Amino acid sequence: MLRWIDFVGRHATKFLFCGVLVGLAVPPLAALLRPGLVVFLLLPLTFSLMRLDWSAFHAYARRPLLILPLIVFLMLVCPLLVFAVLKPFGLPQALSQAIVLMAAAPPITGTVAISLILGLDAALAAIVMVICTALVPFTLPPLALALLDIEINMSLAEFMLRLGAMVGFAFGAALLARRLMPPGWLARNYRLVDGGSVIALVLFAIAIMDGVTAKLLSQPGYVILATAAAFIGNVVLQGFGYLAGRAVFRLSQPAAVTLGLLTGNCNMGLVMVALADRAVFDMVVFFAMGQLPMYMLPGLLEPLYKRLRAA
Repeated sequence: MLRWIDFVGRHATKFLFCGVLVGLAVPPLAALLRPGLVVFLLLPLTFSLMRLDWSAFHAYARRPLLILPLIVFLMLVCPLLVFAVLKPFGLPQALSQAIVLMAAAPPITGTVAISLILGLDAALAAIVMVICTALVPFTLPPLALALLDIEINMSLAEFMLRLGAMVGFAFGAALLARRLMPPGWLARNYRLVDGGSVIALVLFAIAIMDGVTAKLLSQPGYVILATAAAFIGNVVLQGFGYLAGRAVFRLSQPAAVTLGLLTGNCNMGLVMVALADRAVFDMVVFFAMGQLPMYMLPGLLEPLYKRLRAA
């Protein structure tokens, strides 16, 4: 089993690429795994925090004048810009709303794991992802109401409590694991941890596909449109984040590529939890299909990421 997990860690991007399609191909498996969505969200974050270079994390934490503008860019500038850009396109209302909500969501927890796998700035990814996740109760509900006339079916206190509990659990579990592990174990077995992250990410992607295959068979045109919008939105936001990182924030190449990943890969799972039963299924379909670029593009674009990182 350990050798198999190590193998997954060595070929992480390939497993992400292929594994995300399983939920569509095997609908009963997606329905079976659906109750574990929260667990599958937390595991990659916990594993990534275990692997994190905490000295680099603390270095970023002491630079609020760098971090705070990045938070404002991700949580406010991006959704407002996406809302303005989408207006002339005349997309279906549910799809347009879902895209704006995607841009308003914090980065996925798996961004830290992907940054580690690709050799990018995982410390920057971790601190930005954690702060954005903590702030999203203050930013996403007002934006959803002001821009899209959607009311979040959850009190602010409850939303904050859920997010705080999830992030706090991941930090606590990672700290405990690091204390219990023998010295040097993580350095020798980092691929096992990466493999565990990849497996959890794939399980989440399978679970979120529950019901999407039936929608694909009944309304293939809408699902294809949602999938195309997800890929285009992810790539455009990644490119926008990278360019902003270099031209506006003057980040290093690895940090700018990391900001691109953070900008394009948004935690739509949290949005689904926040909307609860207020989300029409057409929006849920976009959130599900949005997993495809998040899991496929790291493998497809890995040579480009490495080229940019080394430039």
